Amino acid sequence: MAVSLKGMSRKELEKLKADVEKALAKAAEEDKKAAKAAAEKAALAHGFSLDELTGGASKRGRKGAKASGPKGAPKYANPEDKSQTWTGRGRQPAWIKSGLAAGKSLEDFAI
Repeated sequence: MAVSLKGMSRKELEKLKADVEKALAKAAEEDKKAAKAAAEKAALAHGFSLDELTGGASKRGRKGAKASGPKGAPKYANPEDKSQTWTGRGRQPAWIKSGLAAGKSLEDFAI
């Protein structure tokens, strides 16, 4: 899409500039969301949440933002020691890993 700037008034050029800046900001935001989604997917593939790897840095530094969110309710418990629980988020505990390696499924640990 070629735009000829010749013959455009100052007002038209300023509107074009504003439209371009708005489009660039939107494109940058979409790129940022895609990058975050890719980073979260990569972290999960290695058994981590993105916040675990960044120390929750994505929320730090913003005025009024909490450094870490709520832990969440446990969804899984160790059948041999019910005091050991896991929310299903973040790194898998050793007892989950060993159970999965032994052929169990996550449903076997569900609370």
